[in-house]
Amino acid sequence: MTAPARVTIKDVAARAGVSKGAVSLAFNGKPGVSDATRERIFEAARVLGWAPNQTARSLSGRRVDIVGLVLCRPARLLGLEPFYMDFISGIEGILAERSCSLLLRLVRDVDEEIELYRTWWRSQTIAGAVLVDFRVDDPRVPALESIGLPAVAVGHPSLTGAFPAVWTDDATATAEAVRYLAALGHRRLARVGGPAGFGHSAIRTRAFDATVRELGLEQGTQIATGFDEREGARATRSLLLAKDRPTAIVYDNDIMAVAGAGVAAEMGFVVPDDVSLLAWDDSQLCRITHPTLSAMSHDIHHFGAEVARTLFSLLEGTDTGPLQVPTPSLTPRGSTAPAPQ
Repeated sequence: MTAPARVTIKDVAARAGVSKGAVSLAFNGKPGVSDATRERIFEAARVLGWAPNQTARSLSGRRVDIVGLVLCRPARLLGLEPFYMDFISGIEGILAERSCSLLLRLVRDVDEEIELYRTWWRSQTIAGAVLVDFRVDDPRVPALESIGLPAVAVGHPSLTGAFPAVWTDDATATAEAVRYLAALGHRRLARVGGPAGFGHSAIRTRAFDATVRELGLEQGTQIATGFDEREGARATRSLLLAKDRPTAIVYDNDIMAVAGAGVAAEMGFVVPDDVSLLAWDDSQLCRITHPTLSAMSHDIHHFGAEVARTLFSLLEGTDTGPLQVPTPSLTPRGSTAPAPQ
């Protein structure tokens, strides 16, 4: 089968009704074309799925000095969630070594995210991007692959298409959490997870169910949430009010686990005598609560740094395959104990 012809700057110029020079001026942010013409050129490029060649732009003196990161989540939640603070700090550490900057934006939905990346790329605002929060059949994969955006994907390789992936083994970590609680004698477990549409949430859900079945435990309840403390508290309250309440609960982040500990105390349960709680990510929050929270711990700062290093390798033309960073491991503390008799 004959491969489709590659779209060129000449095709963009023809569709926009301008010269190739005008297309070059528009994408290089140079004067000489009106705003209306510039927008017509950008629209033609978007429709055709064309973007300037990265190597050619580098040779013309364009600096690789801005990396884009778009998060589809409320600003309030970003300020409360320790994971992204540590993750961004890790990215920034590597960017600082290269005298580069991070351009961070929050959006309302995935369509807005895709359009923002397209705008940044065609206007040469960014040299590359970090993509996070992958969904099953994520629409960003075909949309951003088609414009040639250099990007590193934070997620399991099964979710990220052709983008180089940096990922943690969520399935193995989830199984370890379940096995640990089972070894303490817990038979009724529950999990307060993240959004059901997120790929890593789906991976953890399957691993939780599979390990519960493998160990012959009672079928564990799993509740999907939006990762914030209010939903974590609501889910915990629902679980502890159930007739067959769990004796141990696993949370997909630490802010929900802290909220869950507060709800347990409010309802008169003693942690860990009546119910064990196990968090994920292991930020400082886990070490300042009472009792301190057991957690699936990993070096999130290092995770962010590896993502940034992988992106620079990609921009420099190095063949970059999937990179698995260390799997989260169990750190037992005061919130887990043998199951109540």
